[in-house]
Amino acid sequence: MQPKAAFEPERVAPTTGVAPFAWRQFLAITLGAVALYGGLRLLPTGTNLSHMDFRVDARKMASVEFCDPLNPQFISVVAARSPVVMEVSTSRPARSGETVEGVVRLATASGKPVGREDLLVTHTRRLHLLVVDPSLSDYQHLHPEAGARPGEWVFAFQPRRSGIYRVFADFTPIATGRGLYAHADLTVELSPSVEKAPGELNRAVGPLREAGGHRFRLESTPQPARANAVVELRFTIDRVDGGPVALTPVMGAYAHLVAFDADRSGFAHLHPVEDAAVKPADERAPALNFKLTIPRPGSYTVWAQVGLGSREEFVSFPLEVRD
Repeated sequence: MQPKAAFEPERVAPTTGVAPFAWRQFLAITLGAVALYGGLRLLPTGTNLSHMDFRVDARKMASVEFCDPLNPQFISVVAARSPVVMEVSTSRPARSGETVEGVVRLATASGKPVGREDLLVTHTRRLHLLVVDPSLSDYQHLHPEAGARPGEWVFAFQPRRSGIYRVFADFTPIATGRGLYAHADLTVELSPSVEKAPGELNRAVGPLREAGGHRFRLESTPQPARANAVVELRFTIDRVDGGPVALTPVMGAYAHLVAFDADRSGFAHLHPVEDAAVKPADERAPALNFKLTIPRPGSYTVWAQVGLGSREEFVSFPLEVRD
């Protein structure tokens, strides 16, 4: 046999360019990722509703637009069609001055109930009810709790007036992650013995209000406010005796504003532009700023809800919007 030259290199068998171990590792990682993705898809999310359950046929009727929290504006809830059907009922006839126990039922247009597991927690609650009487002099903000049956929400409140109250629902479906609205009406009968005179109620009479030893002011810029333009609202509080204001959070913010039009065709639910976790630095005259866009001119009533120590105060202000 011919001896091998000292300088001749050792011949190596040809390969595919990737070692067998590397191929096995690649396949194992790929199969593991596929299995993990499939497992996550099978995990329960808590809701059986999808994004399509909150859509309506826009060709038949204008639909309620999802709310953009960065661009708050007045929403015409009544004139549009909500993808959620809302009904309100009470255990007995509702009367002014008496506690009303009721049930709100929420369902999609196809009849699927909208329950606790279908809504996100927004501003500390899953469902907000904004209840207002025909004169806009009695506004109450309610937080119903999920009832025994799917899609039912129970609540209680004491109306101060009689007439047809309008109940707006403010909520955020998990399936969409964006704010949505619905509405229904509730008839409240007159109770002569407890019906309050108009002067005893919180009426929007000017930019300055006084209640509970505090003064409240709401100023708008520009003045007057203009339709289809951003209106800046500044809400300030001080005590009549000049002491510090015991401002406390309400639903995760130091104040909330809700604007209604005269016909109660809709509303705007506003939160301060400031960081919700930051308390105003001025304890003797704290101020909070809000932004709002209103599409139509007219007379509006703005209700402010603010926490003062262990109680909450509701005060209203007029807002004229010009063309």
